[in-house]
Amino acid sequence: MTEAVTEPGGVGEVSDSASGGTEGAAGVEGELPEKRVTNAELFFDLVFVLCVTQVSAMLHARHDWAGVGRALVVLVPLYWAWVGTSIQASTHDVDNPVDRVTIFAIGLGGLFMALAVPQAYGGRGLLFGCAYLAVRLVLAARTQWLGGALLGPFGVGAALTGPLLVLGGLLHGGARTGVWALAAAIDLSTPALTRRHLKARVQIHPGHLPERFSLFVLIALGETIVSVGEPVAGIPQLTAAELIAVAVSFVLISALWWVYFAYAADAMRHAVTTAVIQVDMVRQVLSYAHLSLVGSIIAVAVGLTESVEFPGRPLSAGGGALLLGGCALYLATFGYTRWRMFRLHSMTRLVGAAVMLCLLPAAPRLPALATLSLQAGLLVGLNLWEQIRRRGMN
Repeated sequence: MTEAVTEPGGVGEVSDSASGGTEGAAGVEGELPEKRVTNAELFFDLVFVLCVTQVSAMLHARHDWAGVGRALVVLVPLYWAWVGTSIQASTHDVDNPVDRVTIFAIGLGGLFMALAVPQAYGGRGLLFGCAYLAVRLVLAARTQWLGGALLGPFGVGAALTGPLLVLGGLLHGGARTGVWALAAAIDLSTPALTRRHLKARVQIHPGHLPERFSLFVLIALGETIVSVGEPVAGIPQLTAAELIAVAVSFVLISALWWVYFAYAADAMRHAVTTAVIQVDMVRQVLSYAHLSLVGSIIAVAVGLTESVEFPGRPLSAGGGALLLGGCALYLATFGYTRWRMFRLHSMTRLVGAAVMLCLLPAAPRLPALATLSLQAGLLVGLNLWEQIRRRGMN
């Protein structure tokens, strides 16, 4: 009997033919005992709350194209450290003293990286690079101890990209940025380049890993809440416009949550569970797509900060681009994931992304509150339309 997962406009109704066939894979989750995220992993995630906050602050301080690129170069190693830890936790039982200590050690490295982010391109570049190398060495050592493959992201991180970040920390200016960008590119390309070697050796728990990535999306969405609340919390006397801006921002954030968690999260779990080659689905839909999702949410968070600070003024060119462009990227990423999972188009969300981009020229001319309201209205309308379509399919 065909299993169906419905995500109107985002994932769609999934059949065996749409998902590329499930023979030999549909029973993967049924054959494995249920694996839940451990308390140690949740504690570990708290470090990356700070990491996301620091990257958001870096982008807020400078959000021209160069600033966006520098923030992305810093985000990639932070994100990849989290991904490596989550994949290792998904492939092995980590609810034991040794692995808890391993997770905490990686968390300490992540904390040092977070502390280095504000001055990553200044006096704390070496701290950032050394902390990342330490994280990579711990991951590689634990992988080797467990009999895992080092000819892949864990080995490359320890032997190549970690040392490159240390080297970049010793350099200055454009040289540091260039070396770190190279390291980020290598980290991102390694899973694809080593696919043939990994697909026969890595078995991912199909329930655990999608849950881990959805938790990272929650971390990023939490940053949007902080970005909305922090600027106005210290104002002695709030105006009606500021309160309305906060309320509209919360509606927008809730709509972003709805786009992911109402439909897409279950569809991604289904896709990983039924994939013929699990490691491909993990790489394409979880690792790569969620970097785009998290990055786009951080961009929206920075735009929201400017909107609630000065709701009566037009957004700056950079602030408007981050707010609307980040939201467009967020929606467009679901077009990518739907195609990767089921070879189907996500027209509703792709159209939504295009409309967000069409609002960009108006953002510098409208009060920030007006832009914010239009954006929130579009997202709420998209979710309502998908809900109506879903009910029509049932």
